[in-house]
Amino acid sequence: MAKLYYITDRQSCPVPILDNIKRVIEAGVDFVQIREKDLCARELLSLAKAASQLKRGHGTRIFLSDRLDIALAADLDGIHLGQSSISADRIHGKPSKPDFLIGVSTHSWEEVRTVQHAASFITFGPIFFTPSKAKFGPPLGLEGLKQVCQRAAIPVFALGGINPNNYSECLRHGASGVGAIRLFQDPHVAIEKVVTEVREWSVKAGQ
Repeated sequence: MAKLYYITDRQSCPVPILDNIKRVIEAGVDFVQIREKDLCARELLSLAKAASQLKRGHGTRIFLSDRLDIALAADLDGIHLGQSSISADRIHGKPSKPDFLIGVSTHSWEEVRTVQHAASFITFGPIFFTPSKAKFGPPLGLEGLKQVCQRAAIPVFALGGINPNNYSECLRHGASGVGAIRLFQDPHVAIEKVVTEVREWSVKAGQ
């Protein structure tokens, strides 16, 4: 079953971030990555604990960027690492919480190959143009995504410029799911409709 992955950005979110996290959880989004790296430890722990409370009774799993200590203290489901973060090798197998997941951001097959033995899943992108990633070069494109999905031994989530008109193309090219900030923070996007469409697509595709 294809998954939907929301990455938070309270600076660009038109409503309080906890309200939006509640919105996507109730809509049935599978994963939420709290990516508020500028918050101090106390504020981040408070946000993480509040988000953990919101997901009770729902199937959504919540991750935190970089801070393993806070993710465990808030009883979250995993951690997400960037290329400049602590190595996934140093975390793999250490948290005692069952099914604790480790995600890693990647932008090339070489990065995927290096981390996939220790990661639970990877995010890969940008697939399409997005202003926030323009300084890192051109988008990797659907063919680049397809090649990585064919070679990777773990789930691949497509990121970068994902919107209601193109997310299905990422799934058709092999992605296990799609992740985004703007898609899930746009008040004009009916998240429940996106969730339903992805579920229906997965059934038709036999995923």
